[in-house]
Amino acid sequence: MTGDAAHAAFVAISADVYRLEAPLTFATVAALRNPGLALIASAKSGLTVDLETVPAVDSAGLALLIDWLATARARSCQLRYAKPAETLLSLARLSEVERLLSG
Repeated sequence: MTGDAAHAAFVAISADVYRLEAPLTFATVAALRNPGLALIASAKSGLTVDLETVPAVDSAGLALLIDWLATARARSCQLRYAKPAETLLSLARLSEVERLLSG
């Protein structure tokens, strides 16, 4: 995934709400990390990332979501993940971090 494709993977829905339209996998997380961090940095006080159209996720993708949460919290930005797929929730449950995705 190129840098341009990674930026294009975040589709603005409304102010501070973006839909992620890319896989969250080992092959994509390196390219997606910085565009996600840029959205967090530019958010006023909160940011919602809609995960409904994420076609695939693995443990690297889950780690990226947790990384974004940590960065957002360090910046006093409330980051919320909307509509995570059951696959992602199951992976989070297995990793005992499901609560991080729900709130």
